[in-house]
Amino acid sequence: MRYMVTYDLMETFRNTNQWLGATARTMASYPAWAMMPNPAMQWMAAWGEVTERTFERMIVKPAWGIRTFTCKDGRDHLVEIETVVERPFGNLIHFKVAGREEQPRKILLVAPMSGHYATLLRSTVKSLLVNCEVYVTDWHNARDIPVSAGKFDVEDYTLYLMDFMRAMGPDTNVIAVCQPVPLTLAATAYLAELDPDAQPRTLTLIGGPVDPDATPTDVTDFGRRVTMGQLEETMIQRVGFKYPGVGRMVYPGLLQLASFISMNGDRHASAFLNQIQNVMRGDASDHDPHNRFYDEYLAVMDMPAEFYLSTVNRIFKRREIAQNDFHVAGHKVDMGAITRVAVKTVEGANDDISAPGQCIAALDLCTGLPDEKKASHVEPGAGHYGIFAGRSWRNNIRPMVLDFIDSNAGDAPRSGKAKPKPANTNVA
Repeated sequence: MRYMVTYDLMETFRNTNQWLGATARTMASYPAWAMMPNPAMQWMAAWGEVTERTFERMIVKPAWGIRTFTCKDGRDHLVEIETVVERPFGNLIHFKVAGREEQPRKILLVAPMSGHYATLLRSTVKSLLVNCEVYVTDWHNARDIPVSAGKFDVEDYTLYLMDFMRAMGPDTNVIAVCQPVPLTLAATAYLAELDPDAQPRTLTLIGGPVDPDATPTDVTDFGRRVTMGQLEETMIQRVGFKYPGVGRMVYPGLLQLASFISMNGDRHASAFLNQIQNVMRGDASDHDPHNRFYDEYLAVMDMPAEFYLSTVNRIFKRREIAQNDFHVAGHKVDMGAITRVAVKTVEGANDDISAPGQCIAALDLCTGLPDEKKASHVEPGAGHYGIFAGRSWRNNIRPMVLDFIDSNAGDAPRSGKAKPKPANTNVA
């Protein structure tokens, strides 16, 4: 019960701050105060507006906001988000551009399950939508998943990815970003063993911890310093009565957010003080740079406890992927089974989350893959975010990845008429 009490206390703290912000904004905006102009009231109203929005965003799943797309014909086409595979812990979704011919490049973008929603890759999706058919793994917030849906750990995650790849067919090009990189590699290797015809054509791994010890960072050092008992005691809580997942053990998104902010506390504090001043001067807007960034950054989701703990234990501590000793449902997955899927790794020279060396380790694990099917790139001056959504991605990495996909376009048979159809399968 104490785990549930702690979860509800965190939600109470968030809710109280949202209420305080709304109250301060409303009181300071009372019309009568206009008769006696007072900078303190302006500051109070601005503080309230920023505070209310900040704490409200923490429980809101951001919208994709990709409504239309301008095609080569010069017309705006509607973008429909259709569900291809529906599962309790995550769906496979397709961004379908209505009225546009199906694009030859079919891309599965594997989004992280690391505290933020898949919408964190919104700009990545937009950039690929220009000339690709884009599919995304849309993971669900664990607090909204009933306990009856069962567990979800790194093995279940791997099996989900395998099912998504099967649904899309062998002409798929997979791009995995950050956290799912090692598990996407394992899913591809497992498919190579069990169902070779369902393998994707190419696999692009961007900034992921295949071998966390290759180049240690603060993130990997944290995984080494703490014991699993300490993690379970301090990080895991039970969902409270407010949500459908009541009773489910989770790693709360609010706790993850606190960790994110503490890493750059001074910078975040300065950003919010500047935003309060902008609101006072009337220079802020609903979609100004501050709100665009923090509306996404503050929106966090809970992770299943078993997924978080198994990630730390098996990926970071025991390094099962790095040592080619990863098991799924009792079966040892051999990364050397990948023999025909072209693999490319992308790293950022200034990445302080998954430093250069951690991702490229995947190529050494693919012992059955010819060298001509392996490629790697380290982007100069790029940090973690920049390699999949920033300037480096737009100007250099995206064109390079698409060239890599095109250069291997004939390496696997095209399915031709195997176009995934929306399906609602609630099978765990």
